[in-house]
Amino acid sequence: MVEQESGFHESLIKTAAILDEVRTSHAAPVRRIKELAVLRSSSLSAQFFAAFQGALTPIFDFQRKNASADRVIKFVAQFACSIGCNDESGDDFLESFVRFLLMAANATSKTARFRACQILSEIIMRLPDDAEVCTEIWDEVIELLKLRAGDKVPAVRSFAIRALARFANDSENEDILDLFLDSLEMEQNGDVRKIIVLSLPPSSRALPVIMDCTLDVSESVRRAAYCTLFRKFPLQSLSIKFRTTILQRGLTDRSPAVANECLKLLTDEWLQKCCNDDPIELFKFLDVETYEAAGVIVMDNLLRERLIKLKNGQVIKKFMISDEGLRIDCLQLTGRCSHPIELIDAESALFWRMFSKKVYTQAQIKGTDAAMTMGMESEVYAAEALDSNNLLDSILPSSVSEYIDLVNVHIAAGSGYRFVSRQLLLLGTMLDFSDTSSRKLASEFIMQLLHMGPDHELDENGIEVIIGDGFSLGGDRDWSSAVSELAKKVHAAKGEFEEVVVTVIEELSLPCRERTADSKQWLHLLSVIAFLLENVKSFYCIEGNATNPFDILNCLILPGAKHANLDVQRASIRCLGLFGLLEKKPSASIINQLKFSFARGVPMVATMACKALLDLGIWHGPDELDKATNCHHSSSPDDHLWDKNEYSGVKLFDLLIAGLDHDWVGQAEENPSLHDILGEGLGKILLLSKNFLGCDASKHHLILSKLIILYFNSESGKLQRLKQSLSVFFDLYPALSSSHKICISKAFIPVMRSLWPGIHGNFTGSTILISSMRKRAVQASLFMLQMMQAPVLAEDPSKTHDIEHEIPAAEMNTSTYYESGEEGLAIRIAVEVASFQAKKTPAERAYLASLCRVLNEIQFRVTEQGAIKLLRRILTPVRLSVASERDVVKGLNHMAERLEAIDRTPDEVLPSDQCNLILGKLQLTFNFDKEVNTQIPPTPVNRTTQIQSRTRRPAKDQEEPSSDEELSPASIAPVSSSSVSRSQRASKTVAMQRMAANPTARIDENDTSENDGASDEDDAGSQITSEDD
Repeated sequence: MVEQESGFHESLIKTAAILDEVRTSHAAPVRRIKELAVLRSSSLSAQFFAAFQGALTPIFDFQRKNASADRVIKFVAQFACSIGCNDESGDDFLESFVRFLLMAANATSKTARFRACQILSEIIMRLPDDAEVCTEIWDEVIELLKLRAGDKVPAVRSFAIRALARFANDSENEDILDLFLDSLEMEQNGDVRKIIVLSLPPSSRALPVIMDCTLDVSESVRRAAYCTLFRKFPLQSLSIKFRTTILQRGLTDRSPAVANECLKLLTDEWLQKCCNDDPIELFKFLDVETYEAAGVIVMDNLLRERLIKLKNGQVIKKFMISDEGLRIDCLQLTGRCSHPIELIDAESALFWRMFSKKVYTQAQIKGTDAAMTMGMESEVYAAEALDSNNLLDSILPSSVSEYIDLVNVHIAAGSGYRFVSRQLLLLGTMLDFSDTSSRKLASEFIMQLLHMGPDHELDENGIEVIIGDGFSLGGDRDWSSAVSELAKKVHAAKGEFEEVVVTVIEELSLPCRERTADSKQWLHLLSVIAFLLENVKSFYCIEGNATNPFDILNCLILPGAKHANLDVQRASIRCLGLFGLLEKKPSASIINQLKFSFARGVPMVATMACKALLDLGIWHGPDELDKATNCHHSSSPDDHLWDKNEYSGVKLFDLLIAGLDHDWVGQAEENPSLHDILGEGLGKILLLSKNFLGCDASKHHLILSKLIILYFNSESGKLQRLKQSLSVFFDLYPALSSSHKICISKAFIPVMRSLWPGIHGNFTGSTILISSMRKRAVQASLFMLQMMQAPVLAEDPSKTHDIEHEIPAAEMNTSTYYESGEEGLAIRIAVEVASFQAKKTPAERAYLASLCRVLNEIQFRVTEQGAIKLLRRILTPVRLSVASERDVVKGLNHMAERLEAIDRTPDEVLPSDQCNLILGKLQLTFNFDKEVNTQIPPTPVNRTTQIQSRTRRPAKDQEEPSSDEELSPASIAPVSSSSVSRSQRASKTVAMQRMAANPTARIDENDTSENDGASDEDDAGSQITSEDD
């Protein structure tokens, strides 16, 4: 027995010494593992395991994370794995050690659980696949790790999930994948989410979840998501949509570290391993013809990091054949398979366009630097610019004629090569058109492009259907933009570009003026007109030509807006909007036509008219548009605007607000709805309202209330785009100006009246539906209160005051900030609650109780003494309106105490004229004459309240109340007065005694003296009652 104890202590000392050396050493622990293995072989198994366990126990009490503890843990895991794999007896040691760790993982100490899970994860990750371990042990380990994956300590959860990752790839352990997905959804710690993402196996169920993690708020989680996507999912296994989404999100991430990591993974995993360092091959996996933005982002990043190297013979000229006879065939545009010019694929076209643009820009920068410097530095820059120009010359076609032939062949190849043709048009902006003959050829080519009509195809009935959007040149905005860039490069002289386009318009307008043109000719003409209006800065550039702008407006655009074809109407409406943006003052004819098309047009035409009206309203200001049409009077809600035939007298805001309430039937689902467009446009107008000089803001609160109602509408699920844009709008609007908060305050009550079910004729339904509608209304009220409490960014910090902060008495009554503050909102709510009649429906009672709960959440500033005193006067009828709600009345009593505490002169009552002045600024009315006859129904309270009232009563009787105090709610029913606290039975007894003592007494409501006497008697009776109690 003594020998066993001495052997145990000797093994314990040696094992502890080895672990201590590992803790302090940075060298590889191979020699220490051999020493520990020799010690194990020379000792009894049980004796060595006990010594090993005793030497390792202190690590389970070491809570702090550091490198020395991690080295010991990794050494222990390496030793356990090496022993378990080298000899048969090592399996017993490994199983015993794992069981020991399982016991430690179930300990109450969080440090012991943390270290046990850490060692288990290291063993599981290092253990080879062919290791022989009892199946029962692994089952116990898996069950324990599942339990620890929900531990309250984040570090324990991290190592438990890391250990389970080894088993997640097994098809038999689907429950582990379910655990990972559920934990990731509920996990709040970023480090744990990172471990979960790195542990997810490559499966179809995990892929969408990992994609969502690329938008995680934590930078480390986003990096882990990209590492998992690039390394665990092969490029061929991902869909094109997933590939482009990964690259667009990763390469444009707001964190440079995440963007750089994504670029590194892109080059290492996809470009090198799957595409042999060929960007064109990578573009084939991305379908750049459909997802051009993703290809542009990838190419920009690769060029910036200089990761693209041209191979021998990799130039655009290889697609050109210099045989003259073949060139003549090219100009004939046969379109047969034996093209003299080889057609370029979409990936190569995008690559050469981006690469040539980079070389061209670099040559321009270096040339500018050479011109701005002197000496050797200038020579170096000039040499670099020359090298870039030589490289560009070797890539691009040799002449302008060859370039035009190349583009013509791809245009003639059909709509399948439209993307390539557009890339080639942009490539032409890098050519030199300084030569007269080259510029002449290019000018003829531009005229050819402008005369090209929109592409069309025949439907099953033989009717021509226009391909594209129907209002842009070539049916595509990108094509129109490419043509404009090339045309401006060719016609760089002042006024030359406008002259060429106007000439084309004159030629195309002849059949339209003669009324012989079909819808296709009209659309072509209107697309060229829109092309001109988009690319000129003012009408001054067009006025020198034969066709002036207003001739185009009156003879072409306005007649097109009345055309029978709906596509022609839509294109004309778009031209009207562009025309109005170029005017210094909007024309009445344009505004009237846009209003009519918006109100009476079909949804596709009304959508374009709505966009044009909103653009003009933001550009010129809503009042300028109303002045242009002589609109000076607002329309009432009873005016049925959609039944009118003339809209010149309808103000812009009235028409747009009516559009929010209108049911637009027949609009296409794939396009943004008119509610989306109206909501976004009106939100922009409200944000920019301070930029419109003399703007009438009387309708702003109505617009805001409509937007809030739409945001909290039960059918807002159909308006996800609008909801997303409004969420941004509501964050910005209250922070920009104090006047915006006035609009929020004004909109509060209309929003609540509109959302609350069962009042003012609102819809009611089942109990579940009513509960849902009330919940949504409460959310809207708290949301508006949160906007009112948001700080104003533009406000001077020196003028702000803390809530209920002490200030000098001289400044007590000088503040008028209550209109834009929470005090104004509190007054509006109080007046709304007090305005309800004595008999109320259950819906009205719930509505008033909800308003009072919001009222309790409002914070008051001590600077607003006038608003505080006014609110104290209105608080009595407010409590009368909700007297049946005990909890609400209790909250109002606490609020009255708060108001009395911050009132600098609580005994003084605000005169009625000043009350009406404050209410007038808030555009409210309240009858203070009814305050005298209002009595709050008494509520029973405990004995302590009555004792407190009795002790304070004599002090009150010593003061002689003034007439104003007798008429004020504070003097009639103070918060702690005995008239509120006495029981109902005692009040009835006093009233009966008073009637018996004065049988002939009569109460005259118009006699002030009798009212005073009644008040004194009531005070006396109240005091007697308190003493009797």
